[in-house]
Amino acid sequence: MYNKDSVADMQKRVDDFISQFEEGYFSPLSMLARFTEEIGELAREVNHVYGEKPKKATEEENTIEAELGDLLFVLISFANSQNIQLNKVFDQAMTKIETRDKNRWTKKE
Repeated sequence: MYNKDSVADMQKRVDDFISQFEEGYFSPLSMLARFTEEIGELAREVNHVYGEKPKKATEEENTIEAELGDLLFVLISFANSQNIQLNKVFDQAMTKIETRDKNRWTKKE
């Protein structure tokens, strides 16, 4: 069983799914193309919800949440294919951001 709140468990769940197929993970360039495709789909949804472009009557229902989920799956797949532990790189990124940007914006009182 997986802990749905653990990034390591999410990575394992994706790996368990993909590892059952002969094809395995896509190449890095294909992963980047998939990532870009999913970003575009997210942008389209955000534009429908917050932008000036309403959804066509013929378009399928979709949500920002669903597109973020798809994007997360591709991100995890890409990280797995490169043997990158997302919890470690997230910690490194947050430490950098918390240091670099700690005085960048107005803090709440």
